[in-house]
Amino acid sequence: MTQSHDNLVQRQFGATARDYVASAVHASGADLARIAQLTAAASPAHALDLGCGGGHVSYALAPHAGQVIACDLSPEMLAAVDSEATRRGLTNIATRAAAAERLPFADGEFDFLACRFSAHHWRDIKPGLQEARRVLRAGAPAVFADVIAPERAAADSHLQAVELLRDASHVRDYAQGEWLRMLEGAGFAVETVTPGRLRMDFVDWVARMRTPALHVEAIRALQTAASAEVAGYFALEADGSFTLDTLLIEVR
Repeated sequence: MTQSHDNLVQRQFGATARDYVASAVHASGADLARIAQLTAAASPAHALDLGCGGGHVSYALAPHAGQVIACDLSPEMLAAVDSEATRRGLTNIATRAAAAERLPFADGEFDFLACRFSAHHWRDIKPGLQEARRVLRAGAPAVFADVIAPERAAADSHLQAVELLRDASHVRDYAQGEWLRMLEGAGFAVETVTPGRLRMDFVDWVARMRTPALHVEAIRALQTAASAEVAGYFALEADGSFTLDTLLIEVR
């Protein structure tokens, strides 16, 4: 049975919402600390966490913002964020269900925007970035963080293949050049680009998405068959764990 991409994303992440709230990979990192630092400097009245997932960006924004809107496509994910925000005593976080390409907010409604580890799931990233620009006040800061694709074709193909096997809602990890062109095309001025590396524990990585056993076997087969160049790029380990390139892009 076929289904829309939005329904696929909701099905994939609705069942795993609590796992993303509890995910150590998503709950920490230099990129998250930088987002908190940028928010503290901006002191926004109205901040948007676009594609909030488990809400870790929202929890980082909340101490420095008047109000934070955690926006995600999955109602189950938003319910988990509501629950965790209440547990943490963060009363200025509200949730809103929406696709990135169709945001239900007014032009210039926000004076800060953050998007972390979300855009590679969007059905169509260019309209999503245009919507992000539309709802952000002119001159206001924003930050985008995500896994990025390698420039080398073989490593790029490997990454997209294992990502899709792990999670059927995966669309694409974009390369740095693609990110910069798309952000500028959406009307953002790129100010700072900070690269990073992120190690993924294989068992945790597939368990968090509840990847079917057949797909786990296929991922391991691809890893075993990878060339020395690809294996070296991803620092492939014996148990399937690997390391990804990430990017933190500060724009205005």
